Amino acid sequence: MADTTAAPDRTSDGQPALKRVMGPGLLLLFIVGDVLGTGIYALTGQVAAQVGGVVWLPFLVAFLVALVTAFSYLELVTKYPQAAGAALYTHKAFGIHFVTFLVAFAVMSSGITSASTAARAFSANFASVFDLSLGEGIGITLIGLGFMTLVALVNLRGVGESVKANVVLTCVELTGLLIVIGVGVWALGGGGGDFSRVVEFETGERSVVGGVIAATGLAFFAMVGFEDSVNMAEECKEPRRIFPKVLLAGLCLTGLIYVLVSISAIALVPADRLSEGDTPLLQVVEAGAPGFPLGLFGVITMFAVANSALINMLMASRLVYGLSRERVLPPLLGRVHPRRRTPTTAILFTTALAFGLITFVGAVPALGGTTALLLLMVFTVVNVAVLVLRPDRVDADHFRTPTVLPVVGALACAYLATPWAGRPAEQYRIAGVLLAIGVVLWGVTVLVNRRTGAATPRFDPAHLTGEGPTGPHN
Repeated sequence: MADTTAAPDRTSDGQPALKRVMGPGLLLLFIVGDVLGTGIYALTGQVAAQVGGVVWLPFLVAFLVALVTAFSYLELVTKYPQAAGAALYTHKAFGIHFVTFLVAFAVMSSGITSASTAARAFSANFASVFDLSLGEGIGITLIGLGFMTLVALVNLRGVGESVKANVVLTCVELTGLLIVIGVGVWALGGGGGDFSRVVEFETGERSVVGGVIAATGLAFFAMVGFEDSVNMAEECKEPRRIFPKVLLAGLCLTGLIYVLVSISAIALVPADRLSEGDTPLLQVVEAGAPGFPLGLFGVITMFAVANSALINMLMASRLVYGLSRERVLPPLLGRVHPRRRTPTTAILFTTALAFGLITFVGAVPALGGTTALLLLMVFTVVNVAVLVLRPDRVDADHFRTPTVLPVVGALACAYLATPWAGRPAEQYRIAGVLLAIGVVLWGVTVLVNRRTGAATPRFDPAHLTGEGPTGPHN
């Protein structure tokens, strides 16, 4: 497929264009690093609690749903290779500013719930590494709040998104998962473990299909992250040519790793024990390789989830800043530190929301499940947007997904986002509160704009990434 994507020095508004520095290798590492992280490290046990020994199956189904949706993203990112993602596609497809805002705010909220999940997982692993008997009470919550405070301080200081740093972080995250797979292979070779458990269903009062679907709704949290790669489109060399094969390769690699990790986990630790606590993979390493320095693996896990939290809070704060700059959130949230050039009030706002989630929700399944719920709703819209935008022609060749895939993707994502998929009501309450906060702020901003007579510019989602007229503030 020919790639006619140019790399101009200036954007249409005269600002410097982003530099295209990412080739296939760096893009692959970015995608793998973005998908790997908190989900598999923290939720393997909770998935096992839903289905028993076939814990690998929900991860496999979640991978297939993500893969179908990835085809929709591939058509859109090669058709519109701009750094704005789902909000841009929604705006182009439907042209309704409020719907575009809801999609953007849902993406932002998913970043906060994901970071809060990481904070809880960090707390549990911290307590385990340092042998602190904190249980599920205030001690774990305080560690989570302290961790999120540290993330906020780093964010306030200013963190440039470095591809080279992502390579290092990805290697650390991948090392932890390869250790788990290696321990499983070692146990298999030595006659340890019970690999017959990998075909055992334990779904409680649910049917087998119902249990797998409910577990898939939770396991989907482990597969999200690939959609962030579309925000790197303007910094990739020949995005129309390399994106399809690299994104699919990255998803397939992470899907394979997740299936192997979950098989190793259930072979070494029974489902009922694996579902206890928030450190399932630490239990696996302890059971399969008692001589392995568990403190080291705990630190690797802490590092992996810390990376997830920082990336998500960076994204969330910059998205709030962009929404404020577009005058769809209060101007206060768009203030920038004069020296650090970081979006101070946006960081404080997103951190406050994370504090509330850590304090009043806390549980990993509820937070991880809410992240999956929010993104499943966004993915449903993206899959529909592909079909709506089919008549729109662009002056370049681009990837075209078979029509059946976005149809299947929209139906699958929409179904997994409904209560019929066994999703707990608590997740809808959390998501509803977060989106309600956004709607209230939207309404207040509209009223203030009308009362003050401020001109409301055209809502351009291309500016939401912080690369608009005022430039980045990372």
